[in-house]
Amino acid sequence: MSATETSTDRRVFHPATLDLGDVLLRPWGRALDLPGGTVPALTAASADREIARWNPLRAADPAAAEAYLDRCDTGWADGTTAAFAITDAADGTLLGNVALLWTNQADGLATVGYWLLRTARGRGIATRATVAVTRWGVTTADARRIELCHDVDNDASCRVAVRSGFPYEGTLRASYRHVDGDYVDEHLHARLATDPDEG
Repeated sequence: MSATETSTDRRVFHPATLDLGDVLLRPWGRALDLPGGTVPALTAASADREIARWNPLRAADPAAAEAYLDRCDTGWADGTTAAFAITDAADGTLLGNVALLWTNQADGLATVGYWLLRTARGRGIATRATVAVTRWGVTTADARRIELCHDVDNDASCRVAVRSGFPYEGTLRASYRHVDGDYVDEHLHARLATDPDEG
């Protein structure tokens, strides 16, 4: 690091496409072109019962979906949020989402989250996408610690966290507010840049 470069200068997310073979992680934003349209794909995902339950997507109508894409573009532009659409490499259809965002950029602390459409579940895609984005965040943006939190009742997400190399660290009491207004406990998992690589 040069005398004028700070840790925050290095800790910036730059748009990239991550190729996992049968799956591509592509930056969300206005430029993303999904079969049938990106806005309709987002509104359909927002209506998915499991996504609405565990990780509500604020894209219930076209205006909200467009606002979501604008927020993604802003996150990429300022380097604070890396939101990827998980797409089928063969036909480009939307499978889900994985995102990495800084919670303390100067300290290298980030958090990762994901959701999958019903047709993509049970295939290991969330695990593979989480591992790929974590590696990318460590190697390209100098992430030091990446946290993963999920509702204590979300067993599927807990399995993804463990398989992705994020050990369980504890329970955060009343840490997340559901759309119904109730606060719920979350499991905290985390991974350090110095942890042994997964897979």
